Amino acid sequence: MSVTAFAPETEARLALARQVADAVLFEGYVLYPYRASAAKNRLRWQFGVLVPPGWGAATEEHDFQHTECLMEPRADATLAVELRFLRARRRTVQRARPDGGFDTVPELRLEDRILVPWDEGTEERVEAVVRVGDLLGDGVTVPFGRAAAEDTEPVLDETGRPVGRVVRRYEETAGALRLSARELDGPYRVLRLTAVVENTSTWTPTDGAAADRDAALPRSLVAAHLLMGLSAGSFLSMTDPPEWAKGAVAACRNLHTWPVLAGEPGRADVVLSSPIILEDHPAIAPESPGALYDATEIDEILALRTAALTDEEKREARGTDERAAAVIDLADSMPPEVLERLHGAVRGLREVTGEAPAPAADGFPDEFGVPRPDTPWWDPASDAGFDPAQDRVVVDGHPLGAGSRVVLRPGLRRTDAQDLFLAGRAARVEAVLHDVDGGVHLAVTVEDDPGADIRREQGRFLYFQPDEVTPLEAGS
Repeated sequence: MSVTAFAPETEARLALARQVADAVLFEGYVLYPYRASAAKNRLRWQFGVLVPPGWGAATEEHDFQHTECLMEPRADATLAVELRFLRARRRTVQRARPDGGFDTVPELRLEDRILVPWDEGTEERVEAVVRVGDLLGDGVTVPFGRAAAEDTEPVLDETGRPVGRVVRRYEETAGALRLSARELDGPYRVLRLTAVVENTSTWTPTDGAAADRDAALPRSLVAAHLLMGLSAGSFLSMTDPPEWAKGAVAACRNLHTWPVLAGEPGRADVVLSSPIILEDHPAIAPESPGALYDATEIDEILALRTAALTDEEKREARGTDERAAAVIDLADSMPPEVLERLHGAVRGLREVTGEAPAPAADGFPDEFGVPRPDTPWWDPASDAGFDPAQDRVVVDGHPLGAGSRVVLRPGLRRTDAQDLFLAGRAARVEAVLHDVDGGVHLAVTVEDDPGADIRREQGRFLYFQPDEVTPLEAGS
């Protein structure tokens, strides 16, 4: 067995899977509005928390994870395993006294941030490379431990004058990684791989802290998960195994974790076993601009809401955690074209049609149709041929433009219930508009609306598509 650094080829295969593993590692680490005082950020660490056995026995928390999956290793194959977890580092804030001493305080207000007590998560890794043959029988156990420690960091104000300090305290943590394998009966050489991660801390709570989760967290393995890679051979999918392996897959025991194929699509030599259930070959969406975003529709909402926080709220978020500060700075500096990317991409349609955008010479847009950040999403020069006041569109053989009279016939596609109240009402077309996708829209005012003149003056129109109006020949 070796516990040295992975070989370059192993590191390269794990690197892609590690991007997703990072998302698992920091899932729920700090939530919007990214302030320690927010109620949702007071109960921390929800996924993959392996607590000390002396505390977990009296609670519903677990002190171990148990992973089982199937693999088909080739002769002389090795298994590279990387256990990853966060270690909670408790931070307290102290203000400097005139006599040179320090007092612990609930906050320390600076010009750019407000420092408050907080549990910071520091990444820890345990790495091992094991010959698959050594896993048979009793297998291999890799014990690990981290000593208690304390460090201080001075806090300076905007003039460089010391005004306090931050004290960070690590508690002692200990654990074990147990690896074993068993060859299964059948026509193929298939091994059931078992990987168990345990918290082996001997810490037990005092009488006053028997139910205190905060006391157990600094001694826990937080967001614990495994990356495992075969040097030669492959793993079997646990969600879509071949027909002959379905019975063996169903017999695998996975407790408090779930293994999926990871890494490069089309390959099956890397597994990610995480406390969050994922599909095979999970990937970070290319639209995602940074940490704590997941490139779904929520990203755009989060970015806009984060940018709209007050200056005081942003100061507290920046003082809460470095990662929270990075999210605030990202939202404040995000260019419009990057914000536009947060709408995401409908990749499922490309899978059905088989169509894919051709990549540009410099690699953008990529295979998902994502343009490079400095690519304008709209060319203003393309508007040169349009004039809303003069353009016309033909409806039922009648050209309609500014000044034309129509009857409104809202279609079923409209989701605004207010449009139903306008069905059958006469209206005047104020402009013919073309959007960037090539669609045509009619800006109208309702004829008997007493506020029509004000709406016209302010440019506040109602909008309908050509198939939602009927021309009134008089005045058309």
